[in-house]
Amino acid sequence: MNLRMLKNMVEVMEKHAPNLQHVTLMQGGKAYGVHIGPIPSPAKESDPRHMPPNFYYDQEDFLRERSVGKSWSWTAFRPEGIAGVAVGNPMNLLMVIAVYGTLAKALGVPMSLPGSRAAYDALYQITDTRILASAVDWAGETDACRGEIYNITNGESFRWSRVWPRLAEFFDVSVGVPFPMLLQQMMADKAELWNRLVEKHNLRNYPYDQIVSWKFGDMIFKTTFDNISSTIKARKHGFHDCIDSEEMYIEMLTELREQRYIP
Repeated sequence: MNLRMLKNMVEVMEKHAPNLQHVTLMQGGKAYGVHIGPIPSPAKESDPRHMPPNFYYDQEDFLRERSVGKSWSWTAFRPEGIAGVAVGNPMNLLMVIAVYGTLAKALGVPMSLPGSRAAYDALYQITDTRILASAVDWAGETDACRGEIYNITNGESFRWSRVWPRLAEFFDVSVGVPFPMLLQQMMADKAELWNRLVEKHNLRNYPYDQIVSWKFGDMIFKTTFDNISSTIKARKHGFHDCIDSEEMYIEMLTELREQRYIP
């Protein structure tokens, strides 16, 4: 299905947009197999593929073959743990943290990482949506990016054990010890509480089951191994945008508060 959607889009664009110049393909850590188990780190764009199936490979191969002799080119990006002020996006780690911290505050319980100690201490990375957007602009205007794949992250790695206390401080709650749980199960009964918070604090009335994806949170916080990728290739080709991930989270959480998505 994912390959078919891409094929349909490209075929339509070729037919109705004769000035098409560039196609950007979004991939991610699954290209390296992080959804299967530990990977060599830092992951590099030149790393061999894992045993398929993987629709990223199918899409990439299609663009590589389809673009031969055409007036347009393509670039693939591999971000990780995307975070941005985009409510309703099911794969947005920012909203997982925002709603989780808000509920912890309302319940008067410590804000524990919903994962194991190993997950708390493993190296991780994230991608600010603004950096990703900047990379898309860069690739579309840079000849060196034609037919290339790039890891795009904030430009650093971190451990949740370093960042989590700052997040708890933002929500004015104590930091708990890592607590392995399935968010999909543990947070399933919190819709009524969320609705009360929306009314009490005059928040935007966004449905609980749409404002956050606990499934995505489970996928991120169950990772017990280092998940980092090298961004050297992008830097060598001219892309240097970066941001401190801890500061990014506080900035975005503050914006969510100002926009009345969280109290």
